[in-house]
Amino acid sequence: MKKVLIALITSGALLAAALAGAGLVVYSGIYNVGATSQHLQPVHSLLETTMRQSVRWRARDVAPPSLDNPQRLVRGAAIFRDNCVQCHGAPGVAQAGIGQGMQPIPGPLVDVLQRWRPREVYWITRHGIKMSGMPAWEFRLDDEQLWDVVAFVRVLPELTPQAYAKATQGSAVTPRRPEVAAPAIVGDVNRGRLALTQYACQACHTIPGITSSSPNVGPPLAGLASRSMIAGKLANTPENLVQWVRHPKDVKPLTAMPDMGVSEADARDMSAYLATLY
Repeated sequence: MKKVLIALITSGALLAAALAGAGLVVYSGIYNVGATSQHLQPVHSLLETTMRQSVRWRARDVAPPSLDNPQRLVRGAAIFRDNCVQCHGAPGVAQAGIGQGMQPIPGPLVDVLQRWRPREVYWITRHGIKMSGMPAWEFRLDDEQLWDVVAFVRVLPELTPQAYAKATQGSAVTPRRPEVAAPAIVGDVNRGRLALTQYACQACHTIPGITSSSPNVGPPLAGLASRSMIAGKLANTPENLVQWVRHPKDVKPLTAMPDMGVSEADARDMSAYLATLY
């Protein structure tokens, strides 16, 4: 019994010391978060291992389609050139300044097959990686376009600089979710909450249920469902909220709220979530 008590006391003391150490790092400001200072190697390794295991677990049931279609490769090359090469570079093409300055570095993808399976590349491209600069493309590319990128990334290691240049001579592919006929029903609340984050709404608004830095740019959206008017111009109905989210300057020409390119379906989902904020 005495040994058990000693073990419990020792464990409690170690836990308290660990929490105190973590608190010191967090509140003292001793850890340099500037991008001009690299993570310490143990921190980098811990974060990378956590990321790898998280991706592998969540992508385990993803079933890739056929990735050898030549047209898929052509489309994927254009999407990669327009949206990925800035951060990752390509054979014979350096990363742009924004990619070179990131910490951690979004490295070249020429060794991607040594580290990731196609289903994992798809998951990363679709969902992004927190605190890395890698965005989630789910709300910018449809599912076929996401797999087009995966197909091209698979062959990227085999390309010479000349072959890459030739492969990416095609026309630009607009990174946009295709417009679909939105049903005349309430949208998906859970997906609407996610859509608000992917269109960066929390960068300007404090939104209940969404993590942010409590910005003071736009008005807080708490209680939005209880308001009678939208932007002082429209009655607060689901259809009007969709219109405001999609085309704010059509509703209020002098508004500072920009058009974020929200699709009809995404706007309905966002409206459904905002309608829960009483």
